[in-house]
Amino acid sequence: MKTPYFTVKDIIQITGVTKRALHYYDKTDLLKPSKVEDNGYRYYDQEALGNLQMILLFKEMNFSLKDIAAMMQLSKDEQKDILREHRSTLVQRKQKLETIIDQLDEYVDGKDIVHLHLFDDSSILPIQEQYESEAKFIYGDTEKYQEFEANVNQLSVEEQEKAYQHFSVNMEQVFRELAKHQDLSPTSVEVQALVREWKSCLEQFMVCDDEILRCIAEAYTTDRRYVGYFDQFGDEEFLSFLYQAIMVFIQSASNR
Repeated sequence: MKTPYFTVKDIIQITGVTKRALHYYDKTDLLKPSKVEDNGYRYYDQEALGNLQMILLFKEMNFSLKDIAAMMQLSKDEQKDILREHRSTLVQRKQKLETIIDQLDEYVDGKDIVHLHLFDDSSILPIQEQYESEAKFIYGDTEKYQEFEANVNQLSVEEQEKAYQHFSVNMEQVFRELAKHQDLSPTSVEVQALVREWKSCLEQFMVCDDEILRCIAEAYTTDRRYVGYFDQFGDEEFLSFLYQAIMVFIQSASNR
């Protein structure tokens, strides 16, 4: 029986690969046609078709074309050794993707970015550490920041983590209560009592004067990263309401 040859069109119909891909594989020597006629038509025999199917399999397994080219030179046993190692990599990637999906769901449901654990297994620093580095970069030469840093450094790593968690929970409780009172005036006794509680949360780490409170309030309204965080507490007017309430508190304190 004569050796069957497949045209490019045949190969496309059999495998679903594109003509452009076949030409690229030919150009890069990954898969050469079994023969090329004088008119330039390419033909592939069954061995070439089998090799193409292996290339497509490895490509689907997320190997680069460079790695595939190297693997095609190996024996079946050597290929299997590489595939076993690659499987471990894929399992790790699968676990990472599951974590990403979980964190995505939590973020969409309203969890603040600072509480996400997306960078735990990454060279990228966690968001909390990024915030700390950013604050040090901006405020590091101020007396208030140095006071804050000194207080935090007195704590162990475990105590710092516990303090931050406690601080975060308390802050969220204050913001939720403020959102419940959003129909009141920012000057009302109830709202101002909650702003005083907000200030007390901040003073777990440092003494807050009017300037610090004003800077924080302005950061809430000008830093876009806070928008998503505050969305979980009230409507689109909540940030404006919070800012006004803090400004009233500061003005009242300065008049005393």
